[in-house]
Amino acid sequence: MADDEWAFVAPSLTLMTPAAPQRVHDLGAVFNGLRWVVRTGAPWRYRPNDLPPWAAVDQQTQRWLAAACFAAIVHDLRMLLGIAAGRAAQPTAALLDSRTLQAPPASGGRAGYAGAQRKQGSQIHVAVDTRGHLLAAPATAATEQDRAQVARLAAAVQEVTGNHVDRGYVDQGYTGETPAADAQAHGSRLEVVQHPEARRGFVRLPRRWVVERSCAGTGRFRRRARDYERVAATLVGFDCVAFACLLLGRVAALLAEVHNTL
Repeated sequence: MADDEWAFVAPSLTLMTPAAPQRVHDLGAVFNGLRWVVRTGAPWRYRPNDLPPWAAVDQQTQRWLAAACFAAIVHDLRMLLGIAAGRAAQPTAALLDSRTLQAPPASGGRAGYAGAQRKQGSQIHVAVDTRGHLLAAPATAATEQDRAQVARLAAAVQEVTGNHVDRGYVDQGYTGETPAADAQAHGSRLEVVQHPEARRGFVRLPRRWVVERSCAGTGRFRRRARDYERVAATLVGFDCVAFACLLLGRVAALLAEVHNTL
């Protein structure tokens, strides 16, 4: 991890003073250990020897997740990148979608069967802004319908944006009066982006491709390719970790561009 990247995340990850007597391992190295696990998808005990012990990384990760540190990092980086791109700090539109993660037996009773994907697992309901940056990502069993999560997603989106979002772009899985009413109850309206009547092969839908790209980006983090977690909060937290890593990469590229112009 570059020094510039650590400078952005350190204030959110430092839950105690640097001189705390109980700190044994460098906090940046612990964060690198977490990033390695989420990126590679390997078990905790398989971490390389140049990283802190797996138990220390796991323990500190649970503290970070309980304090919602990575959600705060994603929130701050999203606003920073928006302002750097000449946009408002808070978006006025959101894109909603979901992705199903196949689950092993470790997920227990919280997993469900998704008939459309023919998978036994969990479902991540994702809301991003028009640049593909994460706004909310609650998890449910795969049996839950997308349209039934509109109220929950809309409430979470309005909470993190300060009630700035007034419309949401969705696919045909969100059609119906109930999803529209749920969104309207939280101050936004749903716009269903449909496929053209005559199409051949792959067609990139307006607006919709952004959230699909975001889901594909987190899917490259192998810990996010399947639901390996026992607790749903860890599943959601690792999704925030993946988005934080993606946004840190964009911030690093932005800083490099600025340095080259100086």
